[in-house]
Amino acid sequence: MTIPISLSKLLEGRIVEQARIEYKAGWNPEDVIHTLCAFANDYTNLGGGYIVIGVEEENGLPKRPVKGIEENQIDRIQKELLSLGHKIHPNYFPECELARYNGKLLMMIWAPGGYDRPYQAPVSLSSSNKEQACYIRRFSSTVKANRNEARQLNELSEVTPFDDRVNLSASLTDMKRSRMLEYLSEVGSALLAQESDMSTTELAVSLHVARGSVEDMRPLNVGLMFFADDPAEYFRYARIEVVDIPDPTGQGMIERTFTGPINVQLRNALLYIKSNVIAEMVKKVPGQAEAERRFNYPYEAIEEALVNAIYHKSYQIPEPITVRIERDNLSILSLPGPDPSITDEDLEVYHLVATHNRNRRIGEFLKEIEMTEGRNTGVPTMVTALERNDSEPPLFQTDIARSYFRVTFKIHEWFLTEANQGADGDWLGSGAPKKRKNREQIKVEVLELLETGDYSRRDVYAELGYAGSPSASFIQAVEELVSSGQVGYTSKNPQASTAKLTLLTGGR
Repeated sequence: MTIPISLSKLLEGRIVEQARIEYKAGWNPEDVIHTLCAFANDYTNLGGGYIVIGVEEENGLPKRPVKGIEENQIDRIQKELLSLGHKIHPNYFPECELARYNGKLLMMIWAPGGYDRPYQAPVSLSSSNKEQACYIRRFSSTVKANRNEARQLNELSEVTPFDDRVNLSASLTDMKRSRMLEYLSEVGSALLAQESDMSTTELAVSLHVARGSVEDMRPLNVGLMFFADDPAEYFRYARIEVVDIPDPTGQGMIERTFTGPINVQLRNALLYIKSNVIAEMVKKVPGQAEAERRFNYPYEAIEEALVNAIYHKSYQIPEPITVRIERDNLSILSLPGPDPSITDEDLEVYHLVATHNRNRRIGEFLKEIEMTEGRNTGVPTMVTALERNDSEPPLFQTDIARSYFRVTFKIHEWFLTEANQGADGDWLGSGAPKKRKNREQIKVEVLELLETGDYSRRDVYAELGYAGSPSASFIQAVEELVSSGQVGYTSKNPQASTAKLTLLTGGR
């Protein structure tokens, strides 16, 4: 069976972190069964892992050139792999695929987190040894679970992560085949070449986003989150809301709501923030050839915080992720708070390493489309980006009950005053900060622009320095100008592609 990620990405070691991948130069059944057991137990809810046979490992990374395996070994290895699945208790059967890399034949084994934890495997495959043990992944190694870890595995067996549960209120038709194919294309899966011979049900099963009997196959929650047109139909308020409040009184407030599959809403929200919120300022420094550049908020820090919010939010709580932009700060709020294993002291020193992840499958999908690394590097990346920008460190807030988590970024001090100019009072290039405008200011600028000619509404929006689709405030400002008779459309149908805004006689 074809697995939903390409061999090249497994060998690059970027998409799948080392804790979830093991390279083996040759076939060693005893090593493999222990690793399969560990991935099936998925102790930290990372989503299982992968084994690549035919690749030597060096310092945790694949050694080049790859060794490969002989074709005459394939049949024996596959039969032994099936036998290993029967030796694990409860029985566990991974997915397997053959592929060539630089002319060498390799075997990829995909071992997703199992549904019947805890799993046990023989300590030895010797017929004289009957001892069984639980195995887990500790960093990039497979080890026997100690007594406390074995107890926790038993506790985990009672709780299947919400994103990995069957959704009985939905059907397979609620997941769109086109979105599954887009995902396979993005991750470079060989499964894409076979899709024309597969039904939508077979495709969903191959992606492990459906489960059930042949006559009553149902989608998993994670499948609806990524492949349904509107996950909010199944998980209330599964969306991102961006609220821009340039004035404490609420004047000029802009609200944008991003819906759709969670990876789509995440990308669109980040694009909006990058285009409409992030600003760069450039200052000349006396006696220094190079000017200094600063951002109001480093985009990389905002990106990490919003991705983490999507990854760690509980989709059982009917509340959106909220991005609030005020005059001097930007905050991201999600529910609930961090894992209880993260202490207040950990928050103060930015050490957010949870014992278990809330959404193992969401994390798996985000990693494969390169929207998160899943190596606990999100917070360090965030802090480093702020340091490079000479910004204040982030503020992490939660309560004793861990009912919420808020990340707040302070705006860079250069953007706190109106007189944000260089040492000689000049702006350099396009470095001036983007100032958010209220509707009255937008109206004035629209009228000034229309004095130079007719423009479509989208072109006016772009000429005013904005990107993306026109905002609600802009649209309202234009419609007020139309209602007042100052501005009109060149077409009877304002929605027509040829319709342009034009300044009416006496419009000024």
